[in-house]
Amino acid sequence: MSSEDKNRELDEASEETDGVAAPPDSTSSLSIKPNLSSGKGNKRGRKRATASSRKRKSVRPPKTIKGASHPQTHVIPVSLAAMLVTIGVVYGDIGTSPMYVTKALLAGNGGIMSVTEEFVLGALSLVIWTVTLLTTVKYVLISLKADNYGEGGIFALYSIVRRYGKWLIIPAMLGGSALLADGVLTPAVTITTGVEGLRTIPETHAIIGDNQMNVVVITLIIVCILFVVQRAGTSKIGRAFGPVMLGWFLFLGITGLLFTFTNPKILLAINPVYGLQFLFSPNNHAGIMILGSCFLATTGAEALYSDMGHVGKGNIYATWPFVKACLILSYLGQGAWLLANAGNPELAAIEDLNPFFQMLPGVVRPFGVVFSVLAAIIASQALITGAFSLVSEASRLDLMPHLQVFYPSETKGQLYIPLVNKVMWAGCIIVVLLFQSSAHMEAAYGLAITITMLCTTVLLFIYLHRVRKVKFFPFIFLAFFVMLEGFFFGSSLTKFFHGGYFTILLAALIMGVMLCWYAGTAVERRQATLLPVRKYLDQLARLRDDTTYDRLCDNLVYLTNGTNTDYLDRDILYSILDKHPKRARAWWFINVEVMDDPHTCAYSIEDFGTDYVFRVHLFLGYKVNQRINAYLRQIVQDLSATGELPPQTRDYSVYKRPSPIGSFQFCMIRKTLAPESDVVSRERTAIGLKYAIRSFAGSPAQWYGLENSSVFVEYVPLFTKFKSAEKLVRIAPDDRP
Repeated sequence: MSSEDKNRELDEASEETDGVAAPPDSTSSLSIKPNLSSGKGNKRGRKRATASSRKRKSVRPPKTIKGASHPQTHVIPVSLAAMLVTIGVVYGDIGTSPMYVTKALLAGNGGIMSVTEEFVLGALSLVIWTVTLLTTVKYVLISLKADNYGEGGIFALYSIVRRYGKWLIIPAMLGGSALLADGVLTPAVTITTGVEGLRTIPETHAIIGDNQMNVVVITLIIVCILFVVQRAGTSKIGRAFGPVMLGWFLFLGITGLLFTFTNPKILLAINPVYGLQFLFSPNNHAGIMILGSCFLATTGAEALYSDMGHVGKGNIYATWPFVKACLILSYLGQGAWLLANAGNPELAAIEDLNPFFQMLPGVVRPFGVVFSVLAAIIASQALITGAFSLVSEASRLDLMPHLQVFYPSETKGQLYIPLVNKVMWAGCIIVVLLFQSSAHMEAAYGLAITITMLCTTVLLFIYLHRVRKVKFFPFIFLAFFVMLEGFFFGSSLTKFFHGGYFTILLAALIMGVMLCWYAGTAVERRQATLLPVRKYLDQLARLRDDTTYDRLCDNLVYLTNGTNTDYLDRDILYSILDKHPKRARAWWFINVEVMDDPHTCAYSIEDFGTDYVFRVHLFLGYKVNQRINAYLRQIVQDLSATGELPPQTRDYSVYKRPSPIGSFQFCMIRKTLAPESDVVSRERTAIGLKYAIRSFAGSPAQWYGLENSSVFVEYVPLFTKFKSAEKLVRIAPDDRP
């Protein structure tokens, strides 16, 4: 290996100390019960590993390549149960589009009095082919193949192609921030639309009335309940939502099919020629802007891609044909109803006429409205779970701070991030209070997601061209979808002053966080250095025996990153040796690696041939509670029993028997930028903003169960060049310069 390759390897393994992977948590209680080999406990310089699992089986630590571990692809098998969860989790957003797409098209064309056969066939043709081209072709057939160890979404796609150009970070951040921003609006608009449907029922209209504030209150209650239940996990939520969404799609398909039978001519809308002719027809009152309403039918496509890690691509392949058929039938049924009621003056008198609810017979309508409210709640779930996946991917890519992650389900791809849940919760409440009605929300809906789709198209082109090595198709793909999505983006720009500004501003805020974090991390990485541990063993040995310094504790513990056991971050050694030398009996450097097996509980140790320096690598399943303090005490007991660690006893204790384990202190490293550092103002601002953002991300002490342990935070400077100070000239006390 050349020196350049070695340096690159060290740079890749080098991470800032506070950037440890956000640990999962769980209510499960697992402990390490080692089973060391007998007879060779005192031999130094050997790596030793012990393991246990819930079944008390030996766990083999994963292989490492170039000092970095790689995640394993988690494959969720196709089954009826998994397909039911898929229908409940993935298709909520796109499944509720029939509630407002036709309504938006009708309002943009002048209402029920302006309905013509040309309008109905042309508009529905545009809707059908929008869903077909964007959702079926681009996302289901192409995008799902671009997975990163089973995970989907724009950040997962970026992680695959990022080595082909630094500029690719821009579409990744832009698309990801726009998708997260649009995800805040989705729960508000879908739930509000469903609640407003209650007004079409005389009994509930008598209760709600025409006071929109009553709708707002009901919507806020539903939104709060939805976000509260997120900690239950995707699997449990999916099991509850799956049967409801299955019934919802059957309801869409059956009602649409019944109305289609009343006017089979509506099937002509499947022909794309009708859509193209109407798009450029003088009878198209909305002009090219009609595409903005058609685009609402496919806004859930990006969420479908992001949720791939929760359910597996196989289950999406198996369920999408059924879902699409039900959606198309619903649109066709609404079109047949419009043809039958064109020019109806009674319907024209209804404010915000919604064909989806109005076409339902009086006996069926209450059932359909209640069903739509439930479906609207589930639609919000698709974006929420997608947001968890997106933020998790962004954290791994150092585009966002590392956050506390929970894995409530048995599958690693199904996760829950409390901070993201709270932020989206607050955002949805603000949207409901700001816009209040679905008509106002629909005006703002969809603009940001067109940006995400354009960015995904760019990244998919790189994936097809550079990763898959396809020759001609990537260029056709890029030209076609950039042109198509460019039309949708242009038509959606009219929404900016009608509410689209909110999602654009929110997307800009999220992207600002990403840019600051990314730029600050880049500055830190340029100065990050890994130092060989063995080079400093003699200094550590002298410090251990140097009685001129008070012993800080028996065991001083640092949390580290990377699996290259021979090297340590310079900041850690600087903390021990330079910033008031920290004398201890033993120094522990612990790295935690989250494993795909949910119940893995293992560790390996490198002692460097000493009995006072230990590099511990913990292999913990994602369901295991990361109680570092408890695990480390077990490891100390193991090493003391085998003679690898000198006895550590405490003579003073409130308990009857002194503890056989010495005292512990955990040091958390935080980096600071000294005022005299030779850093340009732009980089100084980026680092300052990153550290400000980090203060809201939570404490690693809480993530690792160290709240009740002895923890202290030490600030170390970024090792950048310092500005040379002016040389001082000594003068007499009575003199003045």
